[in-house]
Amino acid sequence: MCGTILIRRLLPCIVFLASLACWQAAPSAAAGALSASDPLDAGFWHMYNLKFREAHLAFQSWERSHPNDPLGPASDAAAYLFGEFDRLGVLQSEFFVDNGRFEQREKVAPDPATREGFERALARSDRLADALLARSPNDEIALFAKVLNQGLRADYLALIDRRDLASLSRVKSSGVLAQQLLAAHPQLYDAYLALGVENYLLSLKPAPVRWALHFYGVETNKERGIRDLEVTAEKGHYLQPYARLLLAVAALRDHQQERARALLQGLAQEFPQNDLYRRELARLE
Repeated sequence: MCGTILIRRLLPCIVFLASLACWQAAPSAAAGALSASDPLDAGFWHMYNLKFREAHLAFQSWERSHPNDPLGPASDAAAYLFGEFDRLGVLQSEFFVDNGRFEQREKVAPDPATREGFERALARSDRLADALLARSPNDEIALFAKVLNQGLRADYLALIDRRDLASLSRVKSSGVLAQQLLAAHPQLYDAYLALGVENYLLSLKPAPVRWALHFYGVETNKERGIRDLEVTAEKGHYLQPYARLLLAVAALRDHQQERARALLQGLAQEFPQNDLYRRELARLE
């Protein structure tokens, strides 16, 4: 089996790496609901509600008041990416639970201006993160920004450019950085989501594919992946809602409709302007 075919079969799992990009954890953030009084929280709240213009404004405001913080431009890059996903309709549930439909998806036409803004924000975040790491190799903000930036690039490569092998390389890099981050800063519970993505979602592939994934250095332990996702869902902050969504998808794949319904109902109540949650609930009905 050639590498391109192999990696294309992995794409229904790689799609979840978007979680690394869109909702990240600032080291000082406490677990629980997003706070309307915090500018960074406000940006994430708008993003969860699919209000991308408002998210850009909030993140860019944060950048102006925190010019040396790499999380600001990383967040802005995420708003570009998820706005493009929303425009192109790639955030639909069938892509998460129906492998066949995902593999047969049509190639999309990216917006050049969005790509330029996305790449510019990522480059800015990387420069700031590298400057912090040069002074302190285990700087928590810088490491987390690098984790997120790798996840963002993985998503764009897989879901827009269709460069599957290159995307998998970014997936693994993000997981390695997440392990380094958690070894130094175990309280960053949102970072567990990166490990959950790698372990659980990639474990869904058949045994020969899992063997090939191990060749690439990718972990595929389903039970560990679920535990990692549950850590973020219970103790995370910015990634907590997304971890709950991933657990709902896992429940759907395991035919646990009641568990999925409970998770989606909570998300729909918390983010009423995001009609994706309501549509998924309607499917369960």
